[in-house]
Amino acid sequence: MRTPLCDVLGIEVPVIGAPFGPFDQVEVAAAVCEAGGLGSLGTAVRPLPDLRRQWARMRESTDRPFAINHTLRPLNEEAFEATLAERPAAVSFHLGVPGDLVRRAHDAGVLWIQQVMDVDQAGQAVRAGVDVIVAQGGEAGGQGGEVSTMVLVPQVVDVAGDIPVVAAGGIADGRGLAAALALGAQGVVIGTRLLASVEMRIAGEWKERIVAADARDTIKLAHSDRYLPPFSRPGAYGVPRSLRTPFAEEAEEHPERVDPAEAGPRLLEAMRGGRGHEFLPFTGQSAALVHDVLPAAEIVRRTVADAEAVLRRAAGAYGPAAPR
Repeated sequence: MRTPLCDVLGIEVPVIGAPFGPFDQVEVAAAVCEAGGLGSLGTAVRPLPDLRRQWARMRESTDRPFAINHTLRPLNEEAFEATLAERPAAVSFHLGVPGDLVRRAHDAGVLWIQQVMDVDQAGQAVRAGVDVIVAQGGEAGGQGGEVSTMVLVPQVVDVAGDIPVVAAGGIADGRGLAAALALGAQGVVIGTRLLASVEMRIAGEWKERIVAADARDTIKLAHSDRYLPPFSRPGAYGVPRSLRTPFAEEAEEHPERVDPAEAGPRLLEAMRGGRGHEFLPFTGQSAALVHDVLPAAEIVRRTVADAEAVLRRAAGAYGPAAPR
């Protein structure tokens, strides 16, 4: 399976692994790359020396293209500048469309993958001259918007012109990839499914909860501004989706009880220390489609193979009627 997206990014199959913020994902990202997709590395709230070590490990693990992600919650200017010097195949970005940063990346010879959460952001991305647009539906884990993937992807395709569109949110298997292609996208971003991979360095308890979860076991955290880092620029937004925990439910039911000065540092310390799942195990509704923990490369291969099978069956069932 190959789409024009593959030519833009220099990959073999139209699958992008999602970035997972502050978590160490070198092994899973490298496995996605080796399976023909585009692996991603997050940078959020990690000190630059840690990031440099991760990038070095990534270079040692694969010689294939990969992306480094940044966001406006917050933007670490030092880490962004170091990323451009690192020269990954692409910078991926979400929670805002910063045209000035897009220009800097292009000046450095780095592609720009822009995630958007509504059609207005898609228009901003087109005007900024990005190379790929990711239309992320509200089903996604981590931080996102409210519009569903099924509605958002065709909207973004309609305004994107020649820019490849990638679907994200609620996609965990080949059926999701086939549906994304039918909506006009040229590929998918897979997140929650890869959290439940062998290589992903998160607590086993988090993976087990994903496997056991139903879609309604995840909740949008409307009051996350009280404890997550602030946005670096006006107009940026995003609401996280997480599995339920005592902290998350208490913060939603009684936000006034959350002391930002205490909760924010405590949460970041837990995330950096591998205990983020105790507070905010970011997870999308596609957890309902995840039934086991598999190697990341196997997840990519199965997704592509199953999508091809789905599309063949659809073509056979709904293709032109045979002449009589």
